[in-house]
Amino acid sequence: MGVFHVTALYGALLAFIGVVLILRVIVVRASTRVSILHGDDMVLAQEIRRHGNFFEHVPLALVLMALVEANGGNDLILHSMGAILVAARIVQPFGLHYDRIMHPLRVLGSVGTLLPMTTFGSIALWQAINAF
Repeated sequence: MGVFHVTALYGALLAFIGVVLILRVIVVRASTRVSILHGDDMVLAQEIRRHGNFFEHVPLALVLMALVEANGGNDLILHSMGAILVAARIVQPFGLHYDRIMHPLRVLGSVGTLLPMTTFGSIALWQAINAF
């Protein structure tokens, strides 16, 4: 297997989630006929934010995951954190609403995103320190 087989698996799954979020923005843009920004349409603003939230967090998580994997990270940790990240990114959009800040799925999505990022970041730091 390749060096990044675990990261590739979760990267591919996350890519499909990202594509769905992109398509949702496109569909709402087409229906509202708003080309740039959100034109004061809160449904469009919500879809843009859901898309933006995903692409603000997922790339860093995948980079950290790849670094950990490249440096010999434990497959169990990689898979468990990868699965948590995918699950979190599935539920997160359902918790982001323009008229409700504290939705349980938003909290679950946030925690489920921060846990793998923190775990991968900590392991990557540990691996880097131990490499010297």
